[in-house]
Amino acid sequence: MRWGFRKSGYLFVAVAAIWGLVFLGGCAKKSVGVDGGLPTEQVGGAGGAAGGAAGGGMGESALAGQGGIQEAGAVIEGRTSGPMLPIYFDFDKYNIKPEMRARLEDNAKFLLEHPEVRIEIQGNCDERGTAEYNLALGEKRARSAKEYLVNLGVDPQRIEVVSFGEERPLDPGHNEDAWAKNRRDDFVIIK
Repeated sequence: MRWGFRKSGYLFVAVAAIWGLVFLGGCAKKSVGVDGGLPTEQVGGAGGAAGGAAGGGMGESALAGQGGIQEAGAVIEGRTSGPMLPIYFDFDKYNIKPEMRARLEDNAKFLLEHPEVRIEIQGNCDERGTAEYNLALGEKRARSAKEYLVNLGVDPQRIEVVSFGEERPLDPGHNEDAWAKNRRDDFVIIK
C-alpha cells in the first residue's frame, strides 16, 4: 500500500513540473532597456508590434528617408510601435497629463502622415486595485487617448482600444517606479 502512495506522489510532482514548464515557461518575455530609459519589450505576431531593429527601434527621421513605414513596427518604448511613443498616467487617473500631450501630438502627426496605418491603443494599469477596476480604468485611459488623437484630426475608424488592466506589466516590481511604468497606454500598429 505504501508503494502505491509513493508512486502517486512521484507522478503528481512530475505532472506538476511538466505543467509548469509548458504553461508558465511559454509566457516569458524579454525586457530590454533603451539608453537607460524605460524598459521595452520585443513582441511580435498578429496584432503585436512587428519585429524591428535590434535594441531599440527607428526614429521618425529614419523612416522619412525610406519612403514609408516598412520598419515602423519596431518597439521604441514599452510595447509601443515606433516611431510612436506611449503615454503615462498618474495613479488612479485617466486624464492626459500636460507633459504627455507632446507625445500624443507626435503620434497624431505620424498617423496623419501615414493614413494607411491602423493602431490599437492598449490601456494598462499598475497592480493596485481589483482586476475588474483596473480593466475599466485601462479602457478609460485608452479611450481618453483615442479622443485626444481624434480631436487632432485622426480618423476614429483607424483606432481600436483595448484594456489589459494590470495583466501585462512592463516592470514586475512592487514599488512606485514599477507602478509608474505600468500606468500607460501603448500605441501598437495593427496594419
